[in-house]
Amino acid sequence: MKTVITHLQKQRITSILNWVSSNFVENRFTSSKTPFGSIYIAQNPRLYRTKTTVSSEGYVSLVSPAIRREAQAALLEYLHSTRSLQFLDAEHMSKNSPHFIEQLLKQVQNAADIEWSIARYLRYHPINEFEPFFESLGLKPFEYRSLLPHDLMHLSDDELLLDNYYVLCNYGIARSKIGKIYKQAMEVIRYDYGVLQSKLQAYEELGLNQFFISKVIVCSPYLLIGGVNTKFVEVLTILKSMGIELSWIEENLLEQDSYNWSMIFSVLRLFSKIGFSEEQLGGLIRQHPGLIFEGSGNQVLMLMAFLLKFGTTMNEIRLMFLRFPQIQVGIFFFNLKKCLMFLFEIEMELDEIGKIIHSHAMFMGSLTLKKPNSILSLLNVGRKRLCEHIQENPLEMKKWVMGSKMEPLPKSGEKKRSQMLKTKFLIDVGFAENSNEMGKALKVFRGRGGELQERFDCIVKAGLDRQDVCKMIRVSPQILNQKKSVIELKIDFLVNGLGYPVSHLVIFPSYLDYTVQRIKIRLSMYNWLKDQGVAEPMLALSTIIACTQKVFMQRYVNQHPEGPQVWQNLKEQICTE
Repeated sequence: MKTVITHLQKQRITSILNWVSSNFVENRFTSSKTPFGSIYIAQNPRLYRTKTTVSSEGYVSLVSPAIRREAQAALLEYLHSTRSLQFLDAEHMSKNSPHFIEQLLKQVQNAADIEWSIARYLRYHPINEFEPFFESLGLKPFEYRSLLPHDLMHLSDDELLLDNYYVLCNYGIARSKIGKIYKQAMEVIRYDYGVLQSKLQAYEELGLNQFFISKVIVCSPYLLIGGVNTKFVEVLTILKSMGIELSWIEENLLEQDSYNWSMIFSVLRLFSKIGFSEEQLGGLIRQHPGLIFEGSGNQVLMLMAFLLKFGTTMNEIRLMFLRFPQIQVGIFFFNLKKCLMFLFEIEMELDEIGKIIHSHAMFMGSLTLKKPNSILSLLNVGRKRLCEHIQENPLEMKKWVMGSKMEPLPKSGEKKRSQMLKTKFLIDVGFAENSNEMGKALKVFRGRGGELQERFDCIVKAGLDRQDVCKMIRVSPQILNQKKSVIELKIDFLVNGLGYPVSHLVIFPSYLDYTVQRIKIRLSMYNWLKDQGVAEPMLALSTIIACTQKVFMQRYVNQHPEGPQVWQNLKEQICTE
C-alpha cells in the first residue's frame, strides 16, 4: 500500500511539474528558434566540478604516461616526417588524440620498444589521418565518424578542408575549439576558397575586433552560416546603448556553452516590455549576466512562466528581478521547483501552494531545502501539522536548508487534544487506563482522536451490538485505521458480495484489515479449487484470507496443475475491474 501511495504522489508531482513547465514559455513569449534546435538552450544550471580524465570513448585510460609519450612521439614522427604535415599540426594531432593513440597501442601490445614498434607498424599500415585530426579538434569518435570522407585517407588530399582549417587557426581560434565549429556548422568545412575569410571580415567591418569575433564564433558557430546575423548585431546594439562594452560581453561568454542570439534578443525585448528602463536593465545585466547568457535567457523565460502560472504579475516579476539575489538563475529556478515539490510531497493544497509561491518566491529560490522525509523526521511532525506550520509562517522554511541544524517542533495543542480523545475512546471500549494494552493500541492508531469514534459508530450501525464491537477493537485495534467509507465498503462486500452475516465480523474482526481485491482473488481461487475437488469445502473465511501469500500458494494454488495459471488469470481480471 505504501508503495502505491508513493507512486501516486510521484505521479501527482510529475503531472503538476509538467503543467508548470509546459509550452507556456513558447505561448507567452515569442522567440525565434535557433537553427540548430535545442543544443543552444541549456535546460539545467551550469554547475562547475572537476572530472576524471577519461578517453574519448568514455572509459578511464590505463595507459601509463611514459608509454603514451612514446606512442605520441612515433605518431608525430610519422605525420611530420613521413606524411609531411606541418610540425605544429602533427604535434597537436599526436598529443590530442588519446583514443586514436590507444587504438595504435593495441596493435603493438607487450612490445619492448613502443616507439619503434609503432613506427614500424605505421610504415606498413597507413592510417586514416582524418581520425586523429578530428579528434585533436575536440571531437569524440562517434561525433566525427560522419565527417570522415569515404574515399580519402590523407589530410593533404583534402585541400579545401585544410584551407578553411588554417583560416580559423590563423584567426586565433584554438585548434581544440575548431571541432565544435565543425560539429555545429558543418558547412564551414566545405566553404570555397576565400568564403570563410570574407564572412569573418564582414563581422570586422561592424567594428568588432578579432579576439571578440573568434570567441563569439566558438560560442555560436552558426554565425558563420549565411550573411551577418542580424539578431546578433541587434543584441550588441542594445547592450551598447545600456553602456555595456564588448570586453564585458567577451568576458562573460563561456566557450564550452553555445548561444542563441535570437533568444537573447527576445529576452532583452521582454525585459523592456515589462517596464525596465535602459539604465535599470543595464545595471541588472551587469550584476547578473546569467539573465541573458544562461541558456541564452531560456532560464529566465521558464522562471517567468513558472511565476505567472502561480498568479505573479509582470510588475511583480520586474520588482523581483530588481532585488534578485547573487545566485545563478538556473539554480534559483531549481531551488524554487524543489520547494514546489516539497510542498506537494507534504500534501499541501494547491491553492495554498500558489499563495506561498506567489508571496515568497524570492526567498524560496534563494535556498536549497533538505529532503521532505528528513524535514518531517527532524521536526518530528506529520504532513498535516507541517502544512499548517508553513501556512502560518512560510519564512520558517529558511531554517530547513541543507546543512542547517533543526530542532523538533513543540507539540501543538491539537495533538494533545487528539491524544486525550484517543485515550478516552479506548477507556470507553474497555481498555484499562495506562495499561500495556492501551499503550500498544495508542501506538497502532493513526489519525485524529475524533475520527476513531466515527469509525467505531459506523461498524455498530452496520448491525452489530456495541459490546461486540468493543471486543473486536480490543482484539484488532488496527481496524479503525481506515476511513469510514472504506470500512463501510468492506462490510457491504462481506454481506452483499459474499453473503456472510455481519455478525461474522465478531468472529473474524481482522477481515477489515484486508483489501476487497485480496478477498475477491482468494475466494475466487478457493471456489475454483473446490469445484475441481482439491480443496476442502466449508473452510472458514479467516483460513482462506489470513494466511500469507506463500502459504496460500503452497497449500491451495499449487495443489492443481492448472492452479498457478488460473491464479494469474484471476489476478489480472480482478485487478483491472
